[in-house]
Amino acid sequence: MFIHLGGDIVIYTKDIIAILDIESTLKSKYSKEFLNTCKEEGFIEKVTNEEPRSLVVTERIEGKTKEGEPIRKFTVYYSPISALTLQKRANYIKNIDRDI
Repeated sequence: MFIHLGGDIVIYTKDIIAILDIESTLKSKYSKEFLNTCKEEGFIEKVTNEEPRSLVVTERIEGKTKEGEPIRKFTVYYSPISALTLQKRANYIKNIDRDI
């Protein structure tokens, strides 16, 4: 299954590691360090020029080494779509209208 992240970016749902709300993620010192490392390593891709509302962390297998080990590509997408909407699109949240 695929999920549209905004702009012209579509990814496989099986490649998703995490879908995070950007506002709450940036409150954590460790998350900021993680994102700084991702930026330094060139793992970050902005989906559009709009203000990002969520982060989507992905890992994709792009072949194998001579030794047979998988070649992994990590990408962190900055998406203008909310984390909740992306989670619904990925079917991570089936029904949020629950009676309390």
